[in-house]
Amino acid sequence: MDAMSLSFERTQSVAIIGGGPGGYEAALAAAQLGAEVTLVERAGVGGSAVITDVVPSKTLIATADAAIAIAGAGDLGVQLFAKTAEGKPLKPEIAINLTAVNKRLLALARQQSDDMRATLVEAGVRIISGHGRLEGDTAVIVSTGPGGTDFDRVEADTFVVSVGASPRELPTAKPDGERILTWTQLYDMKSLPSHLIVVGSGVTGAEFAGAYMNLGAQVTLISSREQVLPGEDADAAAVLERVFKRGGMKLLSKARADKVERTEDGVLVTLSDGRTIEGSHCLMAVGSIPNTAGIGLEEAGIQLTESGHIQVNRVARTSVPNIYAAGDCTTFMPLASVAAMQGRTAVFHALGDVVIPLERRRITSNIFTAPEIATIGWQEKDVEEGLINAVVHKLPLTSNPRAKMMGFKDGFVKLLARQGSGTVIGGVIVGPRASELIYPIAIAVERRLTVDQLSRVFAVYPSLTGSITDAARAMHIVDRANEDG
Repeated sequence: MDAMSLSFERTQSVAIIGGGPGGYEAALAAAQLGAEVTLVERAGVGGSAVITDVVPSKTLIATADAAIAIAGAGDLGVQLFAKTAEGKPLKPEIAINLTAVNKRLLALARQQSDDMRATLVEAGVRIISGHGRLEGDTAVIVSTGPGGTDFDRVEADTFVVSVGASPRELPTAKPDGERILTWTQLYDMKSLPSHLIVVGSGVTGAEFAGAYMNLGAQVTLISSREQVLPGEDADAAAVLERVFKRGGMKLLSKARADKVERTEDGVLVTLSDGRTIEGSHCLMAVGSIPNTAGIGLEEAGIQLTESGHIQVNRVARTSVPNIYAAGDCTTFMPLASVAAMQGRTAVFHALGDVVIPLERRRITSNIFTAPEIATIGWQEKDVEEGLINAVVHKLPLTSNPRAKMMGFKDGFVKLLARQGSGTVIGGVIVGPRASELIYPIAIAVERRLTVDQLSRVFAVYPSLTGSITDAARAMHIVDRANEDG
C-alpha cells in the first residue's frame, strides 16, 4: 500500500475560519472529498462579500443601470408620458426610492447568505457561529457566547483562514455611519444624497461614484492620481472619465483629501492644497485592511506582510504546512472569484487531489461601472514597458452593428497577441456586460489559442461578441510579423 493510500485510512478533518467566498468554497470542496468539515463564521455564511460588499453593491449598480436605461430610452424612440385630467401629456421624471432600493438589496444579500448556508448544511458541513482564533497549528478556539464568555475548541488536520478585509479608516476622516461613510454603511441612507463626495478613485470609488451619479445624485470624485482607476488600462480609464464628465460628475485629479468633517447639515472635505468642498455625504473609498489581527496567526508561525496580509503561495499555502489562506486577507488578488478558487485549491492540495496552481495572468477581473471594464492576462502597459513582446489591436465597440441598435455610445474590444506565434495573451473589453463578454477571451488565454483559432469561432450576427472575432481577424498577420521582420 502506498503513502497516499495510507494517508486516507482515516477521515481527514478541515477547519475553516471565515465563511466568505474562500471559506465557503473550501468547505464545499472538502466535504465533496469526504473530509469532516467545520466552518467558523461570525457574521453569516458568505461573509462581507455577500452581506455588505459584492452582492449589495452590484445590486445597487443594477438599479442604477436600470435608471439610465429608462433615461436613455428616448434615443431609441421609446417615450414615457403621463396624462393630466384634461388628457394632456406630461413627461414623468424618473424617481429613485432609495429606501426601497436598499431594502431590496439587503434582502437579496441575506437570501444569498441563507442559500449558501443551506448548501453547506446539505453537504454535511458543521457550522459554528462565532469568532475563531488559531491555537497553533492544531486547533481553532471559537468564542460563541455573548461577550466572548463561551468557547468551543475544534481540532483539525488542515486549516483554511479566510477572514477577509474591512474598509480602511483615516484618523482625520472617521466614518460616523450617517454623513461620513464606508461602503458597508451606504445602505442605511433613507434618501438619495444631494451631493455625494467620493474620496478615492480606485475600483470601489469609481463604481459607487458612477452608480450614485446614474441614480441622480450630484457627485464629486476626488482622485489622488492623474486619472481614475490608476493601474487599469489607460484607454478604459479614459472612456470612463469621459462618461463621468458627460453625466455631470465633477472630477478632481491630483487632489488629496486631508480631512473630512461633519457640518450642521452635511460634510466639509479639506484638500491638501487648502481647497474645501461641501457636500451632503462623503464616501471614504481609500482601500481596505485585512482582518488578520488578534486571531493567532503570528503565534502559529504564519508569515505576514507589513500590511497584515497573509503570505501564500500559488496553492494558497502559508508558511505553516497544514495552514492555508484564501481571499482578501492574503497577498493574492482581492477578488471574490479568486478567493473562491484559492479555497478550492487549498483543499485540493491539502487532501491530495489534482491541483492547478493559480496564475495571475489567467485571472479575469471586472469593474462594474457603466460601461463595465473587464480585463484578462497581459496588458498594453506591459508591452510598452518591454515586459512582453506582443501586438495590440483595439476595435471601437461603436462600430459594432448590435451596439448601434442598442444605442451604446462608448466602449471597445482590445486584444493582445504574442508576436510570432499569434497566441492570445490578454484582452480588455469596455462596454455593457463586459463581465460576460470577456469569457471567450479568457478561454483563449487559458487554452493558449491563437488569434486565427479565435477568429474561426462563429459569432452570432449581429452580436456584441462579433467584435471579438472582428478584432481577432484583424490580427491575422500577427504570426507572420516576426518572419517578415
